[in-house]
Amino acid sequence: MNNDKFALPFYWNDYEDIAMSLYEKFGDDFTETKIYRIRFTELLEWVLELPNFKGTREESSEGHLEQIQTAWCYEWRDNQD
Repeated sequence: MNNDKFALPFYWNDYEDIAMSLYEKFGDDFTETKIYRIRFTELLEWVLELPNFKGTREESSEGHLEQIQTAWCYEWRDNQD
């Protein structure tokens, strides 16, 4: 997601949007192995800092963070051509 003021907001259930934003932010700095080693406390903070993310800390859950991690791995794999 870009910082465009017309970009739609996204929330905890928008796993693919969050994953794309994380990949855009970190690129190939995180491989699949490193993505799965990220502590949920760190991942939570990174997601909350994303532009256009409108969810709250209180709305997050371990399930959301697991889904985001998995989607981020798929996004990383898709960009390894």
